[in-house]
Parts: sequence; C-alpha cells; structure tokens
Amino acid sequence: MVRTTLKAAALCMVLPMAAGAADANWAKVADALGKSGTEMPGGVYRVGLPRTDLHVKLDGVDIKPTLALGSWLAFQGQGDMAMVMGDLVLTEDEVGPVMRKLAENSIEITALHNHLLRAQPATLYMHVLGHGNPAKLAAALHDGLALSKTPLGNATASASPQAPAAGSEQPARLDLDTAMIDQLLGAKGKAVGGVYQVGIPRAETIKDGGMEVPVAMGSAEAINFQPTGGGKAAITGDFVLTAKEVNPVLRALRESGIEVTAVHNHMLDDQPRLFFMHFWANDDAAKLAKGLRAALDQVNVARS
Repeated sequence: MVRTTLKAAALCMVLPMAAGAADANWAKVADALGKSGTEMPGGVYRVGLPRTDLHVKLDGVDIKPTLALGSWLAFQGQGDMAMVMGDLVLTEDEVGPVMRKLAENSIEITALHNHLLRAQPATLYMHVLGHGNPAKLAAALHDGLALSKTPLGNATASASPQAPAAGSEQPARLDLDTAMIDQLLGAKGKAVGGVYQVGIPRAETIKDGGMEVPVAMGSAEAINFQPTGGGKAAITGDFVLTAKEVNPVLRALRESGIEVTAVHNHMLDDQPRLFFMHFWANDDAAKLAKGLRAALDQVNVARS
C-alpha cells in the first residue's frame, strides 16, 4: 500500500460492502487463499492458519498450535476493496522466500520478530498488511504461504480453527479452573484446540492509516492458557500497550514470575502508537492469572 493521506481518505470514504457483496467477496477470498474463514464482528472475515505441521517444545511443554502457533489473516471490506492484516508463523528457513514473494506482490511487511524464547524449533512471526481487491490480496498471500509448509485447505472435523464461529463447536473440557480465570481477568474466555483463550479490547478505537482496526484484526490484549497438569498452565500471548504502559506492565509481569519475551510493533501507522509485549510462564494457573490481572490493571482496557 502507498501510505498517503489521499489514499487513506479515499479508502475511508468508500461505503462498506452490502451483505450480498460481502458474501461473494469472502467466497472469492476463500477460493483464492485455499482456506475458508469465519465472519467476525466489525465486518471482518478471519481465516485461521494454525501451524499444525510443527512440533514445537519450550521448557518441556509441547506447544499447541492455538497457544502460540496460530497464523491468521483478517480481511475487512471497504466497498469493492479490502484491507487485510495478518500474522504468519514461520520457521527461520521460510522467512526469506515468503517475504520475497509477498513483497513482489505488494503485500507490506510491517513486523518480523520472535514471540517465544528457547523454543525448538524456533519460530518467527511476520505481520502483513495489504489494500486492494480482496481476491487478489488472497491470491498474493496464498502464493507467499505456498513457499512455507503452512497447511492450506479446509480443516477436517477433528481440527480446531484459530477463530471458530460463535457456537460452532462443542464446549471443550480443560484441566483448568476457567471460572477463576474469567473472574480474575474480568473477561470470558473460550476453549479452542485444548487452549483457553481470553481477549480483552482496549478502551480506545485503534486505527491504522486512518482505518479502524477491530478486535478480530489483532487490536486486543490476548492471553492464552494451556493446561500442563496438576493445576498448572503454560501462558503466552501479547499485551497491546501505549508507550507509557510498557514499563509498568513489564514490571508487573516480572514481579509475578512471568517472563517478558519480546516488545515490538505490529503496525506501522497506528493511532495511538502501540507496542506489543509477549510473555511466557509455566506455573500454578491461579498464581499466573493473578499476575496477569496485576498487569492488566496498568492498561487502559475496555470495562465490561
């Protein structure tokens, strides 16, 4: 995308797609990408691309795809055009070929970084952005992903998507006190692929290039719990922070025995300017939930 005020203004002036047009565009996106997604709140079409092909271990924990290996792409319609954002989980040898192909097809790379430390094999996370015809964007992203081993094609009934439709799966039983987690974090989570996922929106409206970035496009605090037995859980995710929140949150996490593993950007032209803080721990789930609550108390999150 050419980042100019005129282009941002032009995109914002286009009327949102009517329902029928949106359905048609999303069908074309699914066809071009080779994977169907789910319509989410905010007019977002989100496609989960979990790296089920990878077997990653960290500190003795086998990482489930829904804990920290969930590639995703989210399309937001703007008239006949769309904005796409995403986070692609890649191995070190996949980064170069995927980046080259995406750049050739005018998909912007907005960040490349780690989320975890000590994981074997190591994984990197490539954030992408594009504006244009939704099917063409999907085709460009497909061509890039095809140079990795990211599983494409629709999941079988036994597989768990990154962002399932509300009510589309049977409630999963986890070896976790999820009611306690909900109470401490002040938000209702959901079980996906053996992981308890909690999303907490910020109070502000997040924008990138003048366009709103809904929760389904990665603007919320994301906290994931994977049971590891005996009342313990491995946790990871990211806090979405303004500059003044970074160090208070870092201190709160560290004081609770939660490791801060990365601090970086995901977007290039965000308003307000945001930083994403990733974390890791494997400990008593109640202790970790209290530590995460202490960190959330330093963040301007939306109040329920």
